[in-house]
Amino acid sequence: NEGKLNKHKPWIEASYHGVITENMDTVLLDPPLVALDKDAPVPYAGEICAFKINGDDAPFEAVVLNRTSGEGVLRASSPVDCENQKEYTFIIQAYDCGAGPSGANWKKSHKAVVHIQVDDVNEFSPIFRESLYKASITEGKIYDSILQVEAWDQDCSPQYSQICNYEIVTAGTPFAIDRNGNIRNTERLSYDKQQSYKIMVTAFDCGQKRAKEDVVVHIEVKPVCKPGWQGWNKRVDYEPGTGSKQLFPKMHLETCGGPLSGVKAMVELQTNHIGKGCDRETYSEKSLQKLCGAASGSTDLLPAPSPSTNWTAALLTDSGRDSDLIYRFDGRQAANVPDHVVPQNLTDQFTIATWMKHGPSPGLRAEKETLLCSSDKTEMNRHHYSLYVHNCRLVFLLRRDFTQLDTFRPAEFHWKLEQICDKEWHYYVINVEFPAVTLFVDGVTYEPYLVTDDWPIHASKIDTQLTVGACWQGGEVATPRFTQYFRGSLSGLTIRPGRIETQKVISCLQACKEGLDINSLESLAKDIKFHFNPAQSVLVVEGEDVDSINTAMTKVSYINSRQFPTPGLRRLHITTTVQCFGEDTCLSIPDIKAVVMVLPPSEPRITIAGSNRLVRPASDLRGPLGVMASVDVTRRPGVMEVMHNLDYCDVLVIGEELNPDRESLEIHHSALLGKHLDATNSTSGISIYGVDSMAHYEQALRQVRYRNWRPANLSERRFRLTCSELNGRYTSNEFNLEVSVLHHSAPVEHANHMAVQSQYMRPIHHPLMMHSLNSHMSATVVIVVCIAALVVIVVIGVYRIHATHQEGSREDEDEVKDAEEEWDNSALTITVNPMEALGDEVRQEEHEEEEEEEEEELVGGVTSAESENTDEEEDDDEGREAAKERKQKGKLGWDSSSITY
Repeated sequence: NEGKLNKHKPWIEASYHGVITENMDTVLLDPPLVALDKDAPVPYAGEICAFKINGDDAPFEAVVLNRTSGEGVLRASSPVDCENQKEYTFIIQAYDCGAGPSGANWKKSHKAVVHIQVDDVNEFSPIFRESLYKASITEGKIYDSILQVEAWDQDCSPQYSQICNYEIVTAGTPFAIDRNGNIRNTERLSYDKQQSYKIMVTAFDCGQKRAKEDVVVHIEVKPVCKPGWQGWNKRVDYEPGTGSKQLFPKMHLETCGGPLSGVKAMVELQTNHIGKGCDRETYSEKSLQKLCGAASGSTDLLPAPSPSTNWTAALLTDSGRDSDLIYRFDGRQAANVPDHVVPQNLTDQFTIATWMKHGPSPGLRAEKETLLCSSDKTEMNRHHYSLYVHNCRLVFLLRRDFTQLDTFRPAEFHWKLEQICDKEWHYYVINVEFPAVTLFVDGVTYEPYLVTDDWPIHASKIDTQLTVGACWQGGEVATPRFTQYFRGSLSGLTIRPGRIETQKVISCLQACKEGLDINSLESLAKDIKFHFNPAQSVLVVEGEDVDSINTAMTKVSYINSRQFPTPGLRRLHITTTVQCFGEDTCLSIPDIKAVVMVLPPSEPRITIAGSNRLVRPASDLRGPLGVMASVDVTRRPGVMEVMHNLDYCDVLVIGEELNPDRESLEIHHSALLGKHLDATNSTSGISIYGVDSMAHYEQALRQVRYRNWRPANLSERRFRLTCSELNGRYTSNEFNLEVSVLHHSAPVEHANHMAVQSQYMRPIHHPLMMHSLNSHMSATVVIVVCIAALVVIVVIGVYRIHATHQEGSREDEDEVKDAEEEWDNSALTITVNPMEALGDEVRQEEHEEEEEEEEEELVGGVTSAESENTDEEEDDDEGREAAKERKQKGKLGWDSSSITY
């Protein structure tokens, strides 16, 4: 009977559509899940007991909520993830409860299709596909899109998986981004202003969920391809003493890919503001001429002011920090050169040399501007010879005496050169080989463009006046005065009679010690051509290949061979021209302006130390050797040595000048042989000058002696010793030495310690002091000049007081009588840091020098004192003139241009 009770099968809809939110379990079905059975209300047969799902992989289950009404619910049996599966389709059937409690004879409905859609939850943040974005743009352009950034989202639905917006996080950038991730620039960018930008970008999905991490975008700004030099520094530091230094080791020429047929680059080193146009040796003019091998006998017409060269004291000096002695003339200064300084023996051959800086003359009618003029001192106004500038022309006037020739001969020589009025320093040398006159400017020869003739000057007894900076008009005016003033700067004005200089000497005198250089010439390509100007301040490099030019330009260097160069800036200027095939010029290369900074050198300190007082018996002063000091110049071993040269040492008399009738300071010419040294002597003292080593100066100073053949009334004489490096740029302290005379001795026997080498005599050691101004470079050199107390020579025996008194009072004693006293120079050597081998060598040298001195005195070496004595023996005027000539020949004229007070 149970089978008859369950007549009908359940009924459900043919299909269902459902929605479930991921990670939830409830499914919303449309229509709702309800099963009907026509057997109702029959128990069991009309009730619904189950819903069954066909499909093992469907993570759902259907549950009957009410058996009578047939309501059911569909729910997830396990978590549903939209990202794994967005929708499901399966079959569902309804089952009734059968005919009775046993459930037998149940019936099932037809199959209904269920379609389930999984709703997304915005659980994921956007992620950028790249960890870093890079792009580059050219300056000056506006881009629609520089680059595109892209983010994605793991959510399954379009709403949450799509990126709806991008945003630039970094504030204040000239960039914008659209909703598709395209980045563009909002203004034209400049490479010079900023070469690169770093911006941060984020993204939002359509559910407005922001990316967990922002992304970095690097945008590089590239310059517009501009032809020009790249990879160079605007400043190059130069350390003194380092030799040649490359200026542009990484420089290369950017040509923007155009085919070229040739490149020409000109490098110019601008040093006009340094010294006299560049870094030159600043030794005194006399020392420099000696160093360059110039003939001796030149007269310095513009020396440094001193008691013996006081005619330049009133002139304006314009000395720079490098101790260049420069005189500036503003049209109101001039100086008369004393007659005793003026060379009297100008012949057909002589040389005038000077440094000059001169600009165009002010005013419409330019007047003559005289550098040097020899004119009548009184009565007349004749110019015998002069050097002047007129309308930017250099003119040399030379009027010969009628006694020398009586024909119409060349008298004025004119040169028209740009250098005369370019306001730059130039070195002028006028070589006279009458009737020819040649001008050298910076070592280059120029012939006069105009030569005018004139009659010779008739002989007269009128004295002449040599003037610097103007011309002296002593006649034909009510009051003698200067005229034709010079406007400009002069330095090193010298005149040398009787000799002309060679091209080599002239080049040496004006040579620059700094300039451009090229390292590793052998490494340059074969197509490279280069040439320097004479001063090496301009270098021209030419080549056909850009790579070859680049290599050549990296070799361009700066060099300064001075030990103590002038510190400061030197400007560099590079101009470049480029040729293309079939065209003259095709690219415009901007000029380069850079600087070389010469750093300050480590400066030396010169120190003179020693015993300040010598006590000598009168007999020593009357002897042929006089009183002589022992001098040592040395360095401490083991310290890095730098070669230092002195350029003068002066031994000056303090107090009254020497009286040539009874005393003299002397130095034998033999002491200067084989050295770059010379000496001048006067009643003011002795000056030893020339660029030479400290050792040579030491040897020369040892030969300076003081003699007094009438010492009866003399109690003491005081002297001052100073030494200089670089014409007074570095000077020593002033060392004072006092020589005291011992007139009377007690009748006591004295042992001659010169003859017996006593073991009890201790050698005197003066410690050498080293002053370091710069620890990393021991350029400091201390010159210790030890002036030792000399050992008194006393003949073994007893001197009578009466005899001593007679010797002191006798005025015309024969000097040969004292010649038997020998000076043992070996005993005078004071050794600093002694070394046996060196000591033997010094003693041998001193012995040889001693023999040379004695020999020279016997042969007839003339001293200033002896020549002065000769004057006393002459009574008539003619005799005095002859004695004057002998005096000039036998005695060097005292030049204290280098003396520092």
